[in-house]
Amino acid sequence: MTPRPERGPRRETTPARVETLTRDGLPATEVLLSFDDNRLASLVFGDYDQNLAHLERRLGVVISPNGNHITIRGPRETAEQAGRVLKTLYTRAKAGASVTLGEVDGAIEESNVQRSFFPAADAGKASFDAIVTRKRGPVRARNAAQDAYLRQLKRHELVLAEGPAGTGKTWLAVGHAVSLIEQGVVERMVLSRPAVEAGERLGFLPGDMREKVDPYLRPIYDALNDFMEARHVERALQTGMIEIAPLAFMRGRTLTNAVVLLDEAQNATSVQMKMFLTRLGEGSRMIITGDPTQIDLPPGQRSGLIEAVKLLSGVEGVGYAKFEEGDVVRHDLVRRIVMAYEGAARREREEREERLRALEPQPPIEDDTEGLKRTLSRERPR
Repeated sequence: MTPRPERGPRRETTPARVETLTRDGLPATEVLLSFDDNRLASLVFGDYDQNLAHLERRLGVVISPNGNHITIRGPRETAEQAGRVLKTLYTRAKAGASVTLGEVDGAIEESNVQRSFFPAADAGKASFDAIVTRKRGPVRARNAAQDAYLRQLKRHELVLAEGPAGTGKTWLAVGHAVSLIEQGVVERMVLSRPAVEAGERLGFLPGDMREKVDPYLRPIYDALNDFMEARHVERALQTGMIEIAPLAFMRGRTLTNAVVLLDEAQNATSVQMKMFLTRLGEGSRMIITGDPTQIDLPPGQRSGLIEAVKLLSGVEGVGYAKFEEGDVVRHDLVRRIVMAYEGAARREREEREERLRALEPQPPIEDDTEGLKRTLSRERPR
């Protein structure tokens, strides 16, 4: 009988990844994570583990928390991606940032971009751009479109942004404007918006200029209060650091050392848009946002935003950001609503083009007799 070779001392190890099978019979992985701080871990998990449940739905994995330990089960690629997302969120919570469902979506989109740009060994080297304000701290882009938008804002003096509602065009523009003021890059902020009713006639509005325009600029006020303390907003409005200027009253002005924001620019006419663009003065920045699918101008009037995008594309110093319906970050249901409307509009355009093609006159088809007669008529007698 051959004696067995002696074995070395046995090691007790806990694998961080265990290979199993999913219900579909696909190779699956069990990823184990541990966080040092229980308080930060609870912030990452969310109230009643809602962040973990959202991550499960988005990536198709199963996450089992146990204290500050987490077990992630699912296909190897998505399970490892979920682990990277949770590590990213934990790092941000450690830096004092809030961890909301939107931040979870942003971390997922960021991990998708990292995975497409870098191999697994280099994952984590790229991250979405961010803006920093005193009240909120760093605010990071939540998808690739927002990341490109923030980079355009930091690189160009004039930026045109168009896209559906809920993509963060105005909110990020206000945050960028607040950061420019806090850094001392500009001295004041000028907010403007066309006073066009969205399908309703509101009649005469009482009060001074600010009170008349307030209802139209309420979304901008909401964004200002997100990035600045309410008392600072009110003081800035009183001192003129933040100015409310209706678009119709901008003619003849030269705006220097200011960041100028025109919201709902799809409702500006071509004449108004040209007038607004030529207000840009030395040391100023200009941001123009709008949604071409929600134009409230009277029939026959051309949107100044659509015209400006066509005319200024490729002009040096002008940036452009385009958002699609899939870039909506306001609420997942809003994204699905926008996609439903866009899909219906797309089908309507295709049907209209198909009907136009069917109505186009077709060249007459000659029979053999007519063709033979034409041939004989061209022949000369010998």
